[in-house]
Amino acid sequence: MSRAFVRESEGGEAFEDLPDRPVSPHHLVTPSGLARMDQAIEDLNKRLAEAQGTGDKAEIARLSRDLRYWSLRRASAEVAPVPTDTEHVRVGSKVTFEREDGRQQTYRIVGEDEANPAEGTISYVSPLAQALMGKEVGDTVPVGQATAEIVAIDI
Repeated sequence: MSRAFVRESEGGEAFEDLPDRPVSPHHLVTPSGLARMDQAIEDLNKRLAEAQGTGDKAEIARLSRDLRYWSLRRASAEVAPVPTDTEHVRVGSKVTFEREDGRQQTYRIVGEDEANPAEGTISYVSPLAQALMGKEVGDTVPVGQATAEIVAIDI
């Protein structure tokens, strides 16, 4: 291989920039999600400065990639209005539904980067959130291979 295609650091090992993380076309975010993005960018800038100070090229590449991602997500973010009522499910709503077997589950519908089902948040583009959007208490929605009834909508 020609040496023109390999960048080497001072230590002699080959080092390449990390590829960018894929950026989703879905841009809605809750106000708290936007604040978390701002905090992530601030933290990444601080950590990047520290890594540059120590010359850790792998860490610089990783942090730079993450900073590019969050900066792009922040620039394209559209803040969803905070729901003002509990009549219909919207982005930002907290929805409780009861499955056919009697189990109840509660999820808050949030932006894609905010979603963490294990912590009770799901992305507004997920199939479950899409099934819930616009629905009211008492409506039945498909959940996997079964159905569930919406029993509460909170802000």
